[in-house]
Amino acid sequence: MPDQWEFKSHTYDNCNCSVSCPCQFNEPSTHGNCYFAYVGCIVEGHFNDTPLAGLNWALLCIFPGEIADGNGRRQIVIDDRADDAQRVALEAIISGEAGEPLSNHFSVFGSLCSEFFETLFRPIDFDVNLELRTAKVDIPGVVKSAGKPITNAFNGEPFHIAIARPTGSFEFTYGEIGQGASSVVGDLEMAFEDSWALFCVHHYNQDGLIRGT
Repeated sequence: MPDQWEFKSHTYDNCNCSVSCPCQFNEPSTHGNCYFAYVGCIVEGHFNDTPLAGLNWALLCIFPGEIADGNGRRQIVIDDRADDAQRVALEAIISGEAGEPLSNHFSVFGSLCSEFFETLFRPIDFDVNLELRTAKVDIPGVVKSAGKPITNAFNGEPFHIAIARPTGSFEFTYGEIGQGASSVVGDLEMAFEDSWALFCVHHYNQDGLIRGT
């Protein structure tokens, strides 16, 4: 019997594109390449009989050109609180090896990478508020990042901007947009600030994206 699983994560994504990330609209990336850090907290989840809720995770990638051109470099970071069964389960999901091929963004990114670094098991200090569009990330020796709302230059008030994808998406159905700053060291080195940040729910199972969340 195929693996039965569910993965529902409150996720913060910061990449090097402008805050109006053209990749979301099938246009060329801002700088002709894509560097990004996804960090999430699983609010509901299991892999067969293995519970996953409460664990944090990160996905780091560098694409030297457009994502669709491939040749990406990838590293996964998994919460060091995970036990052996949880580590195996999360690595299978985040690598994109679990579930139907190309049915979620983990599988799509994995198919477009050609270099895979060793998965790290680290403490992941992560705080995110999807509604307020704020996030703080500290993975010692790997990632530091902070996300915040975009603010109106005229009155200093936060903008409330979102993307809805009722059909056609393999990643999310609704996402709040902000801006972020990240610094990544180690196997994948990158740094960017005042760039695209997305605050969303990733909700998948073995068949792909679960809509309506």
